[in-house]
Amino acid sequence: MRKSIIATFIATAFVSLNAGASDLLQIYKEALVNDAQFSSARAAKLAGQERSVQGRAGLLPRVGLSGGVNKSHSEFDPDIGKTTTNNSTSRSMTLSLSQPLFNLGSWETYEQSKLSVIASDLQFASAEQDLMLRVSQAYFDVLASENSLKTLQAQKVAVAEQLASAKRNFEVGTATITDTHEAQSQFDLITAQELAGQGDLEVKRAALRQIIGKDAGDLAKLKEGVQLAAPVPAQVNDWVASAEKQNFGVSASQVSLEIAQREIKKSRSGHLPTIDLSASTGRSTGSTIANMPSGVSKPTSIGVSVNIPIFSGMATDSRVKESIALEDKARNDLETARRSAAQAARQSYTGVVSGLAQIKAFEAAEISSQSALDSTKLGYQVGVRINIDVLNAQQKLSNTRQSLAKARYDSIMSGLRLKAAAGGLKEADLAEVNALLTQ
Repeated sequence: MRKSIIATFIATAFVSLNAGASDLLQIYKEALVNDAQFSSARAAKLAGQERSVQGRAGLLPRVGLSGGVNKSHSEFDPDIGKTTTNNSTSRSMTLSLSQPLFNLGSWETYEQSKLSVIASDLQFASAEQDLMLRVSQAYFDVLASENSLKTLQAQKVAVAEQLASAKRNFEVGTATITDTHEAQSQFDLITAQELAGQGDLEVKRAALRQIIGKDAGDLAKLKEGVQLAAPVPAQVNDWVASAEKQNFGVSASQVSLEIAQREIKKSRSGHLPTIDLSASTGRSTGSTIANMPSGVSKPTSIGVSVNIPIFSGMATDSRVKESIALEDKARNDLETARRSAAQAARQSYTGVVSGLAQIKAFEAAEISSQSALDSTKLGYQVGVRINIDVLNAQQKLSNTRQSLAKARYDSIMSGLRLKAAAGGLKEADLAEVNALLTQ
């Protein structure tokens, strides 16, 4: 009996543990496995790894084996009635080898393939950062919606109490019907806002479900009175400089420019000769009927071939002009990526700094609004305040708390976007944010 009780307690403990709220890191690990967009990026990276193998193939020897069987039938009739029939069968097999000795186009293709592998790695790293941001944004959107709904529900309870108080005061003759109507109007408005908040929460949960492929359940909340750290380094120019050099979009554009520059050399190689070494060996046999000779031959050859392009219908010159224009496009794309990364760093840095300032202001405003509400309620009880004053004070406190929560979530997201703009967002940064949540 005692053992069964202990087993029951242990099972209950495990159930309680599994039923706990999911935190940001747990949701992120779910997304790593289940997010279709990230899985697509992972597959693209695996495909990109093969480009260097394909590019190197143009520099390596090609070996081929070919064979065949040939049967022939012929009839010869020099005189009428003296027809001669010949049937023969021949078999052949050839082993050939071809090795490029000089082909600048194939070499540039190989160099481009190595750059393509780097580009695929950068694109995957960018997709990984994007997943972190998408998961974090969806996570805090749910928390913000839950917080807004919770605040509305608390305000609804307070307004309901104020409505009941107004009705009682009207019944005893200490208040007018106006107070009751004002409270009823406020109660109906909050009820409508509550329904809208419930719908918004479902939408936010659906967005998170789309990423992880299932319902997230309860989520860990931010700790009460959590303090957010300022960005390090503290100067925006340091972040901008990092973004212009280390941002994954900038790095990928830099690689694209190098590929475009290689493409110019590759196009110009169409004017140059190519040199190839070729060798072959084989065996052929033939058997005949009607006293025709038969035997075995073993041909072997080795040589060097030179191919000199003379005129290709202006195609080579056209490809050179095209590749030069595309190189100019890649250069401008790189500059666009740098400016975009710098702007993203500045914007995110401003979001963090202004967000931290707003948090301090809203924290002070929350204390003031709470004090104002307490004073207004006391004034209402002694008859120096009216019902609408209490309702307005409650609304002000509710709005302040919602704004404070939103400022915290926005500051956290701005901090993550700032690191992503600088190319330094990692899972360890999510772990730091995760430490701010209730476990």
